[in-house]
Order: sequence, then structure tokens, then C-alpha cells
Amino acid sequence: MKTISLGSQGLVVPQIGLGCMGMTSIAGADIYGKADEAESIATIHRSLELGGNFLDTADLYGPLLNERLVAKAIKGYRNEYIIATKFGFEVDDNEVLTWRFNGSRGYVKKAAERSLRNLGTDYIDLYYLHRLDPNTPVEETVEAMADLVKEGKVRYIGLSEVSSATIRKAHQIHPLTAVQTEYSLFERDVEAAKITDTLAELGISLVAYSPLGRGFISGDIKSPDDFPADDFRRQIPRFQGEQFYKNLELVHAINALAAEKSVTASQLAIAWILAKGHVPIPGTKRVKYVEQNIAASDIELSQEELDRLEAIIPLGVSTGDRYDAHNMATIDK
Repeated sequence: MKTISLGSQGLVVPQIGLGCMGMTSIAGADIYGKADEAESIATIHRSLELGGNFLDTADLYGPLLNERLVAKAIKGYRNEYIIATKFGFEVDDNEVLTWRFNGSRGYVKKAAERSLRNLGTDYIDLYYLHRLDPNTPVEETVEAMADLVKEGKVRYIGLSEVSSATIRKAHQIHPLTAVQTEYSLFERDVEAAKITDTLAELGISLVAYSPLGRGFISGDIKSPDDFPADDFRRQIPRFQGEQFYKNLELVHAINALAAEKSVTASQLAIAWILAKGHVPIPGTKRVKYVEQNIAASDIELSQEELDRLEAIIPLGVSTGDRYDAHNMATIDK
């Protein structure tokens, strides 16, 4: 798989990363179905074999269990992987999520030290603030992150789900390498808000999580009842009621275009993000899907194909909110 520069500070990564969130539960709830540790670790190893050594995790996932699983997978081969993790959802000393945000200087250091232990490493390649702490100026948080860079514990820093104004303030304190946000054919708010323009201007890359619309684009979901009873997608407006079936029609149109190219809809969606110049990190916990996802790096799309694909879901068309009202309120706008 080809590699590209992530941001302009020197980090080089494969075109497609691997999102690890679904490999463990969060606060006891399974994400996208039950995970098997052995299969998850095999997925990480297969990804590496195919050139996919860019792993994305967070202390939130578990909490802490996901980082520990990643540590098991990379043990003895740390230098072959590029590890990104995130902090900001507060985890207390009993390893319990408080569901508060904490970007204070003291917590940044505490969270980083804990992630280093969990990952079994002495450095983190890319360290993100997971969500903006409304009670702490972003400048304070980024200053603390910059201190970690000076200490050699973190190599590059980034933010997640932030506005252009926040990006500019943070970038003045210490150069950002990446901003992570949900981005897919179904979710293009970051474009509509001109955040992508800000990133291009400042030399910061966009890392796209949920590039397959949280599984919608895969085409495997036919009804809201296809989700397990505890699947968090049942709480997301995009997957509810009439909006679900409207979105399903869009999936069918994407599938038709994918069939013309003899690729899957998921591969087409990933190839579209690559063509836009961003780095997708599709999440999976199964070997067969990581193989399919990485194969998307070989797909080339003409301008006509890009135009046809974007015409299915034009910029500005609503596909429903991507979180419930409470979680939508946590996104910096």
C-alpha cells in the first residue's frame, strides 16, 4: 500500500489506517457486535502484512481495554507500527468512565502516562484530544500536549471533532498533524463548514473515522431491526424511522455504481475518500474485511465517477444526525 505524508510535520502513514474501536466493548457495551480477541489480533497482524501499520485506538474504548489489546498485538514489533490514541473522555483512577471531558494540563499528563503503560510503549506516534473540554481553553490543553512532544513521549499531536476556530487557536500553540472527524459519503459536514479548507490552508490532514457510514454503506443492513438490541446505532437518528429507508435508497445507488466497477460499495466509499486526499481509518475486527478495505487503495476513480458518486448524496443533503442530541452537543462547532 502506498504511503502519504500526514500533515506537514513529518509523519508518514499508509493511505488507509485501521480503526480498532470495535475490537473491545465500551463501558460494557459491545460496539458493532461482540468481538473476539484472537480474531481482532489476527486482523491487526494481517493489516501489517498488507502494509496497514497505522492503528487508531483511544483510552475511551473499554475504557483502556482497547489500548491493552493493541499492546498484545504489537508486542515485540512496536517499531513496525504507527500508533494513534486519544484522550479527553475522563477515566478515573478506578478505570471508570466519568463521561466528563477533561483537557486540563494535569489530566493530559496523567492520561498520556496511562496510555503509554497500556500500550506497552515509551512513545505515542500521534496523540489526539478526543473531544474539546468546554471548561479548559484549548491553548492550555495543547500546551500540555506540546510538553509531551518535548519530552519525547509523543511525536505528533492532533484534535478530534473541532471547529476551524479551535483548529487555528491550537495550531498557533503547537503545529497540528491531523484532525480526526467522522467523514463519509453520508457525513460531509466538515466540508460544508469549510473545515477541510482550513486544514488545507494550514497543512493539516483529515483522518476520517466511520468512512463506511457506521456500516451503512456496506449494504449488510436492510432494516433497523438488523441491529442487536444493545447496538448503539439504534440511538442514532440516521438509522431510525423514515430516515433509515431514505438512506437505504442512497446505499442502493452507491451499490449500483460499485457493481459497474466490479468492487464493493465499501471499497468504492473508501476509494472516494482517498481521491479527496484524506486518510480513512475503517474499523473492523475481522481479517476478511481488513483485506477488502486495504484493496480499495488500488481503485482509481475518474472525475466523472467522482461526480456521479457525489451526485447520489450532494453536499448539504441531510442523511440524519450522526449522534443523538446529547452527543451532538459535544461536537465543537
